[in-house]
This record gives sequence, C-alpha cells and structure tokens, in this order.
Amino acid sequence: MQEERIVRGGGAPRRVVEVVQDRHGNPIEIFDPPFYRNEFEDAYRFIIDDYVVAPREIGLFLPCAVRKPYSQSPSHKLFRRIIDGVLAPADYHIVIFGTCGTVPAELECMYPYRNYHYMLGKATDERIRRDFHRIEVYRLKGYLEKTRETYRHRLAYCIGPFRKAMVEASKATGIAVDLLPSDPMIERLYDIDCPFPEGSLSMQGYIDEFREGLEELAGEIRAGDTTALEGCPERRGPARA
Repeated sequence: MQEERIVRGGGAPRRVVEVVQDRHGNPIEIFDPPFYRNEFEDAYRFIIDDYVVAPREIGLFLPCAVRKPYSQSPSHKLFRRIIDGVLAPADYHIVIFGTCGTVPAELECMYPYRNYHYMLGKATDERIRRDFHRIEVYRLKGYLEKTRETYRHRLAYCIGPFRKAMVEASKATGIAVDLLPSDPMIERLYDIDCPFPEGSLSMQGYIDEFREGLEELAGEIRAGDTTALEGCPERRGPARA
C-alpha cells in the first residue's frame, strides 16, 4: 500500500492518497475528497452569491475530469469538438459539475478548481459516496435556482453518481434538465465485469447520442421553437430529469 503524504502550498494542505497514470504513463496524484474542503464551499458561494452568468439559449452540464484544467482533458476536448461542430458559441454555456461542485467553465482556472485531483469512482467507502451525493445535490440545486431564468434549455451529459445527483436536484427545484446518454443506451453498454460498469462518456454509443441530442437542440433554436423537449412525441432524444 502506498504511504500517504501531505502536499502543501496553493491553499490548505492536501493528502495524496494514491498515484495513478494517465494514458501516456504520466503520474497523477489523487488527493482526498475535495467536496469536504472549505475552499470548495467558499468558491461555490462566490459563484452563487456574486458571479454573474450571462444568459444563453442552452446550459450544457459536463462532468468534471481528473486532468486540469478541465478543457484540456482528453474527454473534454472530445466533448467540445462535438459541441462546437453543432452549436454556435453564442448559443451555449458550459457548466462543470461533480466532485468540484458546480463551476461555470470559464472559471476552470480559478482556485481551487485547478488545484486538485480526485476520482470518486475509486471510492469504496459508502459514507464518502453518500456525502458526495448530499453535497452535490445541494450545490446543483443552488446553481439551478440561480440560473432559473438564464437558460431556455438545459442538457446534462452524465452517468453514475453525477447523474443521480442531477436528477435529484432537478426534481427538487422543479427545473427541467434533459439527460444524455439515454437510459436504454446506458443499459445496452453496461458491463458488470468492468471496474466502471457504465463505462466512459467517451464511448461511441454515448457520443453518438450526445451529438444527436445537440443537433435536435440546434434545430429547435434555428426554428425558434421554445417548446419543452419532452413535448415532441416523435423525438428520440434525451430523457428528462
């Protein structure tokens, strides 16, 4: 077992609990859970209480990534290529959520969001997973309420614990958030023998649905259609939280 060590500087000391490798073999130090830390709550309160989010047609909610800044992670580079291939930049706003809390993407380099590495999927302590859900639902609820009039459509691309938190926050606030990938696609790609049975959001089936969902939103914007997505009986797009 690897000996834990303390990293100092850039805020309060953090424990390094594990070292993993990215796909290029570069080591990444994994810290203790960030969602318990005061600096993450302080940053969240700044976003909720003081930060001004510019209105957009679509709020796109993407899960956080181990590599920082988020936009430079392989998964987010892929997501952004797909988004930019379908939507005009003026039509959408990206929000990062997960173990970081709820963060407008343009703040990804603000402390502490660039200064931590954590993988909830590796957590085996059920108390930590329950605490994450409780804290993230609270933070998502706050952000959804803050931006109730900011977006006309909301789409969250997520699976696993992040998806469960988004579903609960959406129900609690009464603010609709469309979800991708679809439940049938998640069930089709589910592999009980894998360490992460729902797989990765970079898997082709998930990516194809993400692109299709964005294309439907783009079509509605171009047509000036403000009807709720679920109101179109013929559509095969996102489920709604």
